[in-house]
Amino acid sequence: MHPPLPDGGRRVTVRGEPVGIAYNLLDVIEFLRRAGLPEADTTIDDPELIDWREAGPHRWGPEPPP
Repeated sequence: MHPPLPDGGRRVTVRGEPVGIAYNLLDVIEFLRRAGLPEADTTIDDPELIDWREAGPHRWGPEPPP
């Protein structure tokens, strides 16, 4: 999972191939299911399965200003 984009989405890469932009966890689960990883819905926090860059699975969109 790439860092959050200004529009609230995150680019998704599976096995080195870009597969789309997710706007929520359900999108992530669907991308992973299509890639043959149906167990992703139960392991969304597993760092062995998903590399969440700059923010974890519960942050979408840019960092709010201080």
